[in-house]
Amino acid sequence: MVKVKMNVQTAYHGDLLREGKVYEVDEETAKRWLASKLAEKVTEE
Repeated sequence: MVKVKMNVQTAYHGDLLREGKVYEVDEETAKRWLASKLAEKVTEE
């Protein structure tokens, strides 16, 4: 699982993911979203 911060609002598996919030999604989905600039990766601090 990868944590991403959403740049847009979207629906994912029936859930509403809001812009600006951080969510955990599977790695394949995260790769697609990062490539298309729908989300940005969150680094653990």
